[in-house]
Amino acid sequence: MIMQKNNLKRQVLLLIMSSLLLINAKVNAQQITVQNNSNQYLEKRIDSIIQQLTLEEKVAMCHAQSKFSSPGVPRLGIPEIWMSDGPHGVRGEINWDDWGYAGWTNDSITAFPALTCLAATFNPKLSKKYGINVGEEARYRKKDVLLGPGVNIYRTPLNGRNFEYMGEDPYLASKMVVPYIKGVQTNGVAACVKHYVLNNQELWRDHINVEVSDRALHEIYLPAFKAAVQEGKVWSLMSAYNQYQGQYCSHNEKLNKILKEDWKFDGALITDWGATHNTKEAALYGLDIEMGTGTDGLTMSTKNAYDYYYLANPFLELLKKGDIDESFLNDKVRRILRLMHRTSMNKNRGFGKINNQEHLDVAREIATEGIVLLKNENSFFPIKDNKNITIAVIGENATRPMTIGGGSSELKAKHEISPLDGLKARYKNATIIHAMGYESGPSVYAKVLPAKLDAEKLKNEALEVASKADIVLFFGGLNKSHLQDCEGGDRQSYGLPFAQDDLINDIIKVNTNTSVILVSGNAVEMPWHNKTKAIIQTWYLGSQAGLAIADIISGDVNPSGKLPFSFPKKLQDNAAHSFGKISYPGDSINQIYKEGILVGYRWHDTKKIKPLFAFGEGLSYTTFNISEIKVNKKIFSKNEEIKITCKVTNTGTYDGSEVVQVYIGKPKSKVKRALKELKGFQKVFINKGEAKDLEITINTNDLAFYDESISNWNLENGSYEIFVGNASNNIISNLKIKIL
Repeated sequence: MIMQKNNLKRQVLLLIMSSLLLINAKVNAQQITVQNNSNQYLEKRIDSIIQQLTLEEKVAMCHAQSKFSSPGVPRLGIPEIWMSDGPHGVRGEINWDDWGYAGWTNDSITAFPALTCLAATFNPKLSKKYGINVGEEARYRKKDVLLGPGVNIYRTPLNGRNFEYMGEDPYLASKMVVPYIKGVQTNGVAACVKHYVLNNQELWRDHINVEVSDRALHEIYLPAFKAAVQEGKVWSLMSAYNQYQGQYCSHNEKLNKILKEDWKFDGALITDWGATHNTKEAALYGLDIEMGTGTDGLTMSTKNAYDYYYLANPFLELLKKGDIDESFLNDKVRRILRLMHRTSMNKNRGFGKINNQEHLDVAREIATEGIVLLKNENSFFPIKDNKNITIAVIGENATRPMTIGGGSSELKAKHEISPLDGLKARYKNATIIHAMGYESGPSVYAKVLPAKLDAEKLKNEALEVASKADIVLFFGGLNKSHLQDCEGGDRQSYGLPFAQDDLINDIIKVNTNTSVILVSGNAVEMPWHNKTKAIIQTWYLGSQAGLAIADIISGDVNPSGKLPFSFPKKLQDNAAHSFGKISYPGDSINQIYKEGILVGYRWHDTKKIKPLFAFGEGLSYTTFNISEIKVNKKIFSKNEEIKITCKVTNTGTYDGSEVVQVYIGKPKSKVKRALKELKGFQKVFINKGEAKDLEITINTNDLAFYDESISNWNLENGSYEIFVGNASNNIISNLKIKIL
């Protein structure tokens, strides 16, 4: 009788589930139908608008009318497009015709952490939050296009703009960029993914010609852009400054084919400012909106200066003469109108928000999850608030504002809490004493200003303060001035600037209980590594920087960040630098990426060059055990799901998060491969003493390599090795599978 009742219950449940699946299928089908009908209606509407536009009006839509806007067509009620620099917040208002700030009093915003920090969270859900919130601020400021995020690959630690990107791994960048885009665009604001493509250094960026194998291009440098287009459905892209195979990226025939034919990108390609060089190429090879070109008209304040742009009067003349078919112009206008209907002509978008508590909370959450604990000898951290303890906070970066500077991503934050202020707010009982220690000079773009204070005096003051303290927290690293972490130039050395290495060594001599908290967007050399008790890598953390750092140092938040790029022991251990100047920085005309696909940890693993700190590495105040690691079967075919399961147990005394990372390698491949490549990860929060089961799914097609002999992806048959761990250098289990 009981068995009959159970069978009846199962049948009822199966019937209910079948009904729900049928309803969901019908709803999904209806949604697809509605979406298709909506798209068809939009395209028909765009057709009708194009027919009403004059040739001159269409050309005008393809170039700027001011530093950050392109024109609409007033007689037809078509609005302008307004853009703003990002990606970490909405830049202060710029003048119409020059790069000076407009001096508005209502353009202060929330500064979100730099994208290196976001990547270090290994948390796509936080990326979605980031996008939604920064998108709300852009919408409130009436911006239609937010110029970000950036996904250029971290190739060298000298690149001045690495802090704006998402690290060295294309899979990580792909998984983090998609939710950011979707979040921004829920506000009716277009994300503009940049810089397409190979803009991996700032030195000579405006002209350097990059030569890279097709395989490295498709496996390393394109995947995040591809994900942005095909999964993120991004509405706009920004071109890179540099050349690729002898053509500028703004109007590159091969790159345009990949973007608009192979990937089916339906949005608008926008130049980086001043990155256009040729009218005919711009017309034929995919450029849709030209921004920022320097012309005599602009510098001489000539009337109608923007008509001097390559896609302005020169474009119009070629069209009138019949040298360029009008269909090329119509394609650009169609994409621009599509962008407008999604943004400036979208009547359903909200009003946005700015500087509210929710945005500050999200900025703080991202910052704390992205901070990486690299060393923690004898549990130096966390530091408890104790009235019997004296903490020395030393270093300019403890007080230096970091939302300003850095080039186009600088921000006008309404509030920025410094590390020193954050620690003072958290530590009510301990005694905190401070010394500047060193000075770097003001935050400036495209030039270096000398420091004004006496370096020796600053050093002596720091040593005196250190000698009086129980604990020393040295805040050093880089800043966002020229030749540091800044657009327009690369770092000139791998070591810390402003004599910080010497200062750290001298501080340790007077107080061995010293830790280093690095503020930077790049890896740095650490000759003092073995002498310090602890090392924390923070980033440019935005408005809530000081509070987030205090959260980690105090233990209010357990650190869970993982490095999104490798820290080589010395610069020559980095792949790009190991092949000499032609590989980095080039000979000022050409540059060859001789390392091919072996970027970052791929290089360190394959060449057996041990890094100082590895990709994916990051400590916690608790301990985790990853066990019961299994794969769903041993033999797979093409386009089949590999399911890796494991149990993660928090065996320590703090609640915390761990990132399980899955790498896959192909031994005895017919082509050169990295030892292993990241193909899956999952971040999980676990209370102390508890455990959770995880499942990470990888499609076998994602194990293919780009086969240059067929100009397409090729999935090799044979044996593969699955590596499971919590860092690229901490593999807990190896599993063998076959693909037939």
